[in-house]
Amino acid sequence: MKNLFVGNLPHSTGEAELRALFAAHGTVDRVSIVTDRETGRARGFAFVEMKDAAEADKAIAALNGKELEGRALKVNEARPKTERSASPRGGQRSGGGGYGRDGSSWSQWSGCVAGIRLCSTTELILWRCECQVEAVQALPNV
Repeated sequence: MKNLFVGNLPHSTGEAELRALFAAHGTVDRVSIVTDRETGRARGFAFVEMKDAAEADKAIAALNGKELEGRALKVNEARPKTERSASPRGGQRSGGGGYGRDGSSWSQWSGCVAGIRLCSTTELILWRCECQVEAVQALPNV
């Protein structure tokens, strides 16, 4: 069994279309189109598992660089998922950009909306520049 990475995929490509594209070269076990957690929109890449390694190699040779809806596909063998190193911020990753009303930079990582993060039912934490705590405010009892 071989797991293939398919990159530069048009966002409109569905699972059935991708399965049919690879099935022309061998038996497809699974197709997984990666989507954005928040929007549900396809992120432009997918993984295709093929039963036979020789058929997978054939699919790579035939489909790498092939145009689909005006986009040249990138098809290769998927690399194993690696462990991420711990960051100095306790494993939290900054998603970059975003600016407050005063022009100051606000971090927008997962779970952080416009610089505000609800940590529990009793505390509201405002995050600023590289996810450092700017202020902690107790929420009123509702």
